[in-house]
Amino acid sequence: MADESRVHKVEDRIHQTVARLLGRRIKDPRLGFVTITDVRVTGDLQHASVFYTVLGDDEERAATARAFESAKGLIRSEVGKALGIRLTPTLEFILDALPETAASIEDALGKARARDEEIARGAQGASYAGEADPYRHPEEDDEEYADEGGADDTYVDQSDIDEADADTDEI
Repeated sequence: MADESRVHKVEDRIHQTVARLLGRRIKDPRLGFVTITDVRVTGDLQHASVFYTVLGDDEERAATARAFESAKGLIRSEVGKALGIRLTPTLEFILDALPETAASIEDALGKARARDEEIARGAQGASYAGEADPYRHPEEDDEEYADEGGADDTYVDQSDIDEADADTDEI
């Protein structure tokens, strides 16, 4: 198991090598406007997944996938030379769903923004159903308690307490 820093170095080297090969060495007309977005390597450095995006429609994406399959051997041998490690990882090319995912997130955010604006327009002329602040505050409680004749105004005679205790003792 390779350490994490070595895995990241191998990922970066594969990313650079594949991008360089696509730009200079591989002249397949089936390759569309391709961008290598990410490379993931397993912990034992035996398998690498290369993620890519293609600008265009589904037909161009399928043609690009076929071009990657046919050039996989050449790309793997060049990656092996660039890495200089004992075992060259197997390569897997995966179409990255990042652009579609980003578009769906943008659509969801746009719908949420429109719904928020609709709710804000509906709330412009609205008023509270009850008081503006329906919660009790400690200062108001103290004033109400004092107005009702609270503990400060009440006097209890000690003899009343003694009689009450005597009644409970008899039971």
